[in-house]
Amino acid sequence: MNFHVLLATLVGAALGYAYHRFVGCSSGACPITANPYISTVYGAVMGYLASGAR
Repeated sequence: MNFHVLLATLVGAALGYAYHRFVGCSSGACPITANPYISTVYGAVMGYLASGAR
């Protein structure tokens, strides 16, 4: 795995968790942001895709 791809994935995961932590979902009805694990994985996937990995 390329360092650039790994870094983008880790940054995406951190941003996904930060979104859950600071914005979140007060009602608990949001499928992505209500759970910290799901938002972290979602952020990691978005970071991976944004890295341009082939």
